[in-house]
Amino acid sequence: MPLDSAEKVMVGMSGGVDSSVCAALLMDMGHSVTGVTLRLYDGEDYQNGETRTCCSLSDAEDAKAVCAKLGIPHYVFNFKRDFEEKVIQNFAEVYKRGGTPNPCIDCNRYIKFDAMLRRAQTLGFSKIATGHYATVRRDSDGRYLLCRSADPTKDQTYVLYCMTQEQLAHTLFPLGGLTKSEVRELARQKGLVTAKKPDSQDICFVPDGDYASFIERYSGCAFPKGDFVDESGVRLGAHGGVIRYTIGQRKGLGIAFGKPTFVLEKNAETNTVVLGDEQKLFYRQVLVDRVNWIAFDKPSGEMPVTAKLRYSQKEQEARLIPLSDNSVLLEFKQPQRAPSPGQSAVFYQEDVVVGGGVIRKGVREHGTEN
Repeated sequence: MPLDSAEKVMVGMSGGVDSSVCAALLMDMGHSVTGVTLRLYDGEDYQNGETRTCCSLSDAEDAKAVCAKLGIPHYVFNFKRDFEEKVIQNFAEVYKRGGTPNPCIDCNRYIKFDAMLRRAQTLGFSKIATGHYATVRRDSDGRYLLCRSADPTKDQTYVLYCMTQEQLAHTLFPLGGLTKSEVRELARQKGLVTAKKPDSQDICFVPDGDYASFIERYSGCAFPKGDFVDESGVRLGAHGGVIRYTIGQRKGLGIAFGKPTFVLEKNAETNTVVLGDEQKLFYRQVLVDRVNWIAFDKPSGEMPVTAKLRYSQKEQEARLIPLSDNSVLLEFKQPQRAPSPGQSAVFYQEDVVVGGGVIRKGVREHGTEN
């Protein structure tokens, strides 16, 4: 995304190949580039096959090495307190209430495009940049639009839907027009140590993927066993604590029913987990709260969109129906599996992100809710 003239740009350097090439491309465009690594959590490397987390000490060293190779300054900012207050605490609280949070979205919302941008502006930088796969453009009215990247398999607009006009105006995504293979080839050509580095996959503060154990350690709370029940409230057996289950889960229930049985709902207040047939996981309508609009200040009425309820999901046709208090009802053309409270729904029109929000609940055609 070339600019009209060279600018002073702060690049978030995670120690991965994407942010490394991001910095290199901005230098090629003639900008004055400084790399910064955000210290968010005292994590170490965790590798199991190709699985990696971000935010480890070696990631910071890799970022430093890339900056040295490129001949640009590198600094480390300590945002651990912000990260704990805005990301980790929210993650634990939503899980304790029976929801399924997405901490990467909160990290983007509160840390990378808020705290880092404010720090950059304080230090005299005109822009920040990251290695996200997304693009930004302006419409005929001068409004900034968040748009999908050229590589549909790597597009990250789903986790960026919380961005504001102010943030979009001061953020660059140089990788938006590239594929992942092209990014790795550029890293190889430039001799960057991150060229073959595997992508981070797990949540940085839960490197082993055991969310329940982390929350118990972090909160100091024990989550007692309770009852599996059917939709009528009839007890089916004992569960190991509501935070150990996810909506749509089949395996690992620890009890046999003689037929496929799935988690339909979690109720932290009653300490029950509702089980049933898979068909009961499908909803045509989904209520979404805390919507952030990007394409406009607010919708003028109902509108056709495509929408996705999780990062890896393919977008589905839907009608967006605005409600009061910054909420919407998504009415899908086809029923959607396991809309999970606490996760995010993101709405698109063609390649433009209309907006997104947090899923409150699913609604079936006959009116019952999850």
